[in-house]
Parts: sequence; C-alpha cells; structure tokens
Amino acid sequence: MKNLALAVLLAFCLAAPVHAQSAAASAAASAAPAAAQLRELRAAAERGDADAQNKLGRMYLQGQGVEQIPAQAVIWFRKAAEQGHAEGQYNLGERYREGRGIARDDAQAVAWYRKAAEQGYAEGQYSLGWMYKHGLGVTRDEAQAFAWYRRAAEQGNAVAQTELGRMYEYGWSVAKDDVQAVFWYRKAAEQGDIWGQKLLGYMYLDGRGVAKDCAQAKYWLYKSNNVKFMPPCS
Repeated sequence: MKNLALAVLLAFCLAAPVHAQSAAASAAASAAPAAAQLRELRAAAERGDADAQNKLGRMYLQGQGVEQIPAQAVIWFRKAAEQGHAEGQYNLGERYREGRGIARDDAQAVAWYRKAAEQGYAEGQYSLGWMYKHGLGVTRDEAQAFAWYRRAAEQGNAVAQTELGRMYEYGWSVAKDDVQAVFWYRKAAEQGDIWGQKLLGYMYLDGRGVAKDCAQAKYWLYKSNNVKFMPPCS
C-alpha cells in the first residue's frame, strides 16, 4: 500500500510540470495571433487608415493589448479625426471634454463633437446637445440642445431619448408635453437606460402623459434599480 501511495504521488509530481508547461504553451499560442493583429493594425494606422487609427486610439485609451497611455490615444484619435472619421472626431472631443490625455478644453470638445454630429454620428449629436444645454464651450442654448438631442434620439441613442423626454416634460425650449415625454422615456427605458426607466415609472405613478398605473410604475421604478423605496401609489 505504501508503495502504491508513493507511485501515485510521483505520478502527480511528474504530471504537474507538464500541465503547467501545457498552460504556458496555450497562452503563448493565443498571444501570438493577438500580437500579429496588433502589428497589422499599427501598420495600417501608420499607412493612414483612419479606421485603424481610431481603433488603435481606443486600445491605448483602454489598455487593451498595449500599455494604457491616454496621450497616445489622443494622438491616434486626432489622426483619424483630421481625416474626417466621425467616431474619431467624437473620441477626440471626449478627450478634450474629460481632459484625459490632453488639457481640458470645452471649446475644442464642442468643435470636434460638431464635426461628428454633422456627419450624423449619434453620440456626437447627443454630446453637442449636452454642451449646448449646459453652456460648456458654447453659449447656452436650449433650442440647439433640443435640436441635437432629437437628431440623436431619432437614431436610437437612449441617453438622448431620455434627455429629449425631459425637455418635453419641463417645457425647455419646446411646449410642455407629457405625452411626448412618456413617448421618449419609454424608448429609452426599453433600451435599458436607467434614467428613462425611472422617469417613465414616475409618469405612470403620477398619471402624467399616460393613464395612472401603479403596477407599471412599480415595474419601471424597480427595473431602474435607481430608487431607494417605492413611493405610495393607489
């Protein structure tokens, strides 16, 4: 019996390094294609491929496959943006707004959001609307905010749909319209936007723009996971 136990222990000790070597070999094998893809992407970016430049910028921003260096991300986003790449323009605008990888500059953020927005890029449209709504980098103008939110919302941008709903609910630069507010909150809510869900829940709770419905109010308020307690409803 003692000899059998020793044999089993010896077999385990011999197998363990083999398993470790196998895992290391597997990791190396999976890393090789990733490294090759990165080389190809960088080569394309250096040749002037705007889509590759934007992708490389995202990798540097997020630290995916490369060291996370926001300043390098800005360099590649700018290269893509200056070629008219809409997502690259939006990404560059975001870096200026955040001050990440470059000094914060709201006016520059607006300039690049506008370029993306005018090409129909929904995130750029929403962000430009947000800058107009809050008067950052541009004179505050709720009518412009409404116009850009609407363009983004009509393309399915959930955050813009919620913001457009709020403008209708409170009558900011547009006639107050609870029915339209509910319409846009619902679109956002159905896409999973937690603020759209919460605000739709309160519209059901109060019976504004929609028939009062406690069950629907409870459903959307709890779904948003953004309320500490359910307000009374009867």
